[in-house]
Amino acid sequence: MKKQPEDLKSPLSPIPPAVGPNRRAHPHCGNQRSIHRRNTHVKAQRIEKKPLEPHRIRKITASFAFIEHRFLRDGFWSTLDQHQLLLYVFLIIVADRNGLSYYSYDKICTLLKIAVDDYIVARDALIQKDLIGFDGHLFQVLSLPDQPIDPGCTALKSKKDMQKHDPATIHQLIQHSFGESHDAAPKPRVHQMAQ
Repeated sequence: MKKQPEDLKSPLSPIPPAVGPNRRAHPHCGNQRSIHRRNTHVKAQRIEKKPLEPHRIRKITASFAFIEHRFLRDGFWSTLDQHQLLLYVFLIIVADRNGLSYYSYDKICTLLKIAVDDYIVARDALIQKDLIGFDGHLFQVLSLPDQPIDPGCTALKSKKDMQKHDPATIHQLIQHSFGESHDAAPKPRVHQMAQ
């Protein structure tokens, strides 16, 4: 049988009253210490966790969903806005064991209480960030990439990228749609004075 280390045999020392700049008391925390970065001489103690409601401990009974701790720890959470987070968590909850789900956009918008435009922007952002796959009908929540992807910092590579994000290309498309030549010099604006 394995021998228990000596430091685990002795009970934790009682917590002193909350006083001083590094031991502020919170009204709901009793005398629990608040450890700050500048208080480096206090050794970290092992926190004993006990369920607050023992009769309400969660159990996996049938289907279940999960989010990797890495999603928060490695910064994926902070790269998503409110609608992206809402859609991502929803797709995780409704997915099967392979991450697949097939809710229609109108059902998703109704359940999440978001506009179709917000749904489209959130869906496209999750695809660009390599968090989900989508084929027009079926969603797949993907395994997390090695690190968060910030699509705002990627180079424009394709003609489609240029048409969506390059101001000069967008300007050219607008000019062509009005029948103006992109080679023509802009016409000076003449202001007439009212008499």
